[in-house]
Amino acid sequence: MDPTLKISVTALLKDAMPTLPRGLRKAAKYVIDHPLDFGLDPIRKTATKAEVSTHTLIRMAEWLGFERYDELRAPFRHALVASAGVGERRGWVDALRGKGDLGTVQANAVENELSIVHRSLERQSLAQMERVVAMLVDAPTVYLTAVRASHALAFYLHYVGRMALPSLQLIPRHMTSAIDDLHTANAGDVMIAITFTPYSRETIEACAFARRKGMKLILISDSEIVSPKFSADETLIASVVSTHHFGCYAGAMALIETLIAMLVAHGSTDAQTRIASYETMRKDSLAYWVAKPKRQF
Repeated sequence: MDPTLKISVTALLKDAMPTLPRGLRKAAKYVIDHPLDFGLDPIRKTATKAEVSTHTLIRMAEWLGFERYDELRAPFRHALVASAGVGERRGWVDALRGKGDLGTVQANAVENELSIVHRSLERQSLAQMERVVAMLVDAPTVYLTAVRASHALAFYLHYVGRMALPSLQLIPRHMTSAIDDLHTANAGDVMIAITFTPYSRETIEACAFARRKGMKLILISDSEIVSPKFSADETLIASVVSTHHFGCYAGAMALIETLIAMLVAHGSTDAQTRIASYETMRKDSLAYWVAKPKRQF
């Protein structure tokens, strides 16, 4: 099995997305976003998850030049061998399952979180992370935007990241819109946008606006295929699959922590000096609670 076949199939689907009919486009997006599930599940289950018919999946295989659907799925199944260790059972997790309904819920959530952290970190190539860090460090101003649940991730990235990257600005500010704050941005600036399914309209519009201004765009999302309105210079993918109704952001947070670590390392002495100055300022302003010593009688 040619290990590059899965990569070439995915790349072909990405390139063809804008011109594919609606049904094939929906199937292609599912394959791109969920390659492990696609390799593992039978065709009927994949059709249900992708919300398309089995006939659409077969047509997609034929359009890609495969004689049978299983030939399309084969390279994705082969890729599962390399990640077989992800799903290893852990005794302490199994023990939770024997402790009632909530124990099972906890065990399922734990296994899911461990898995998506692994998947999210495993898929980040060093070459891409180096490009992202260089893009951020070289930019005169870096804008960072997200709304709703993703805003918590953006707030943390800004709160910690600005110590290593002083040009980092969290938008929107002052209860405005991100577009208001991008009005004075320049073509040499960079924007980081964080959004996950279902994608926020405000974030999509801010990304499209930034691209029209000639800004570079780094997207942190669960898919490279977010909107036909724009394309990002770099997209960092994190899985947000969860066992409950809402997305699980453990993988996204792990990815952001990795990015912060690389920014701090790149900043070297200057970054360490800024971090130390922030710590001194917080101690001097009594930002941290300190227990008073007990009276001695």
